Amino acid sequence: MSFDNPIPVRLKEARKKSKLSQKALGVCIGMDESSASPRMNQYEKGKHSPDIQTLKLIADKLGVPLSYFFCESEVEAELAVNFSQLPSSAQLKVLEITAQLLKKT
Repeated sequence: MSFDNPIPVRLKEARKKSKLSQKALGVCIGMDESSASPRMNQYEKGKHSPDIQTLKLIADKLGVPLSYFFCESEVEAELAVNFSQLPSSAQLKVLEITAQLLKKT
């Protein structure tokens, strides 16, 4: 069974949506200006993976939840982003609705 790492794809998608260059994103999260672009490029190509602390900084800068980077499908990724933007009262409602849907299946 093979598993493709979703982080590179999600990272590139979120960065492009935010209209940031690899260098700009890296610098924004505290990387040295001279290494920001190459490091981000390696993350997006899947040659290296950012540690969880770096990934959290990237998520915060790009306005996505940390869980977004681990979603295996587009639907799951979009749901994670939408869910994270809801107030906690609405998140509880979504949780209740999904529990009800699961009981019906």
